Amino acid sequence: QVQLVESGGGLVQAGGSLKLSCTASGSRFGLNTMGWYRQAPGKERELVASITSGGSTNYRDSVKGRFTISRDNAKNTVYLQMNSLKPEDTAVYYCNAYQAIYTRSYWGQGTQVTVSS
Repeated sequence: QVQLVESGGGLVQAGGSLKLSCTASGSRFGLNTMGWYRQAPGKERELVASITSGGSTNYRDSVKGRFTISRDNAKNTVYLQMNSLKPEDTAVYYCNAYQAIYTRSYWGQGTQVTVSS
């Protein structure tokens, strides 16, 4: 029912910046938590950052100070501003939304972020 569409990925040199966007559609109820995950080749998908409907954020240690997650509840959109990108940030980034009323999570199709050295 809920569809998540990501955009903003691409190729960037180390030290550069990208901003990812994810817009949810089809939600009849609130999306309590939205977040960004990433998966590099041969590795498990890992949480990058999350944000609750109230604006509480959480980041993995490796991106603290470099990435900023935000959301616009009116637009059902979550953003990930990524600065000072490193080659190890290279991964497919996936948007995730959790709908507590259904205890259900939704995933976007992913957007590729490639950081060249």
